[in-house]
Amino acid sequence: MSLVVYLAAFVFGMTSVLLFRRPRRAVRNPLTVSTCVAIVLGALVFVCAAPATLSTVNELTGTPNFGAPLTYGMLSAYSCSVLVLLINWRGGSRERVRRRVRCVVAAYALLITAIVVLFLLADGDTERLTDLDTYYAGTPFMREMILLYLLGHSVAMLVMCAVCVRWAREVDGPLRTGLRLILVGALLDLVGFQVTKYTAIVARWTGHDLDFLSTTLAPPMAALAALLCSAGYLLPSAVAQWLALGDHRRLAPLWCLVKSVSTAPKPPAGWWRLPRARLQWREVSIHDALLALAPYFDHRVRERVRDHALRAGRSPHEARLAAEAALLADAARRAAAREEPPRTAGTYRLHATEVSGTGGLVELAQALHRPAAGGSAPDGAAASSLPGSMTEPEEPHVA
Repeated sequence: MSLVVYLAAFVFGMTSVLLFRRPRRAVRNPLTVSTCVAIVLGALVFVCAAPATLSTVNELTGTPNFGAPLTYGMLSAYSCSVLVLLINWRGGSRERVRRRVRCVVAAYALLITAIVVLFLLADGDTERLTDLDTYYAGTPFMREMILLYLLGHSVAMLVMCAVCVRWAREVDGPLRTGLRLILVGALLDLVGFQVTKYTAIVARWTGHDLDFLSTTLAPPMAALAALLCSAGYLLPSAVAQWLALGDHRRLAPLWCLVKSVSTAPKPPAGWWRLPRARLQWREVSIHDALLALAPYFDHRVRERVRDHALRAGRSPHEARLAAEAALLADAARRAAAREEPPRTAGTYRLHATEVSGTGGLVELAQALHRPAAGGSAPDGAAASSLPGSMTEPEEPHVA
């Protein structure tokens, strides 16, 4: 059993490593910090609950069952961190969030203190590594200690279920999927771990023996629940990184065209930089290059390509993208050849600079290689600037 519990703790803890890859930036984000704290505490609960750990702790301290209040206190701290995570996840005014966090921390601090005091008052000299909850179910003070930690954990899981159900109706995409995974994990914790524990304890009170529910069924259910919750915590971030990786690749043609004029500082080298960080740097660098190329924009090229695309049956938006791609390719050629800026330069703004996010840049990058509608341009000047044209020997190669 110890090996299974340790494996669950390792997988659970690795989630926090993936979320907390850049400590200096992560500590500024309360949501990231609270998520990582909750995951780390959850992993520590599994480590402390392993029979091998309990035996070692009891031996080192010289106190039978000393690992029990340690494990129960750690589980209560995990329950507290879950509620703090939900408060930070939900958001609101800074003062309101802080006030709620302080109330939750104070309540669970009192709970942990009560667990320790009850253990000190109890008579629990017989060491139990796997069935302490049921063995001491009728022992004064030990009984109250066991019920307190279970109740504290039940409150946290019930609140988590309620928040996930309510919030999942308001969001969509990966966040909704992540919330549903967390909900399934919390429900599995409630039914597979806590209900089985309560049932086994009540059975002891009534003279029956259902200890297998607490000793055999509850631990793997708790491990599976924790893994589902950690997957829910990680999923929105993982999907965001995957989408960022795709956008980073789709921006490659545009970046190859304009990177020679970008003056943005280069990012620190390192394979560990996540896709979102790489995408952010590429966006900043491309926007910087677009500003540098603005004086070279020849709007006669843009207007000719736009009119040609409209006559070829393209939509106004597609015609605008094709015209801007031609305009940008022509400006990059002029800048590379160190030509004088054309006299038609104006204050025109590219579509990619008018919209927020990466979508505008991605559309522009894709338009660079889209073949011109109609096969030929109205005149040679426009044809030489059309993306995908066969008459562009002077343009820089776009990878």
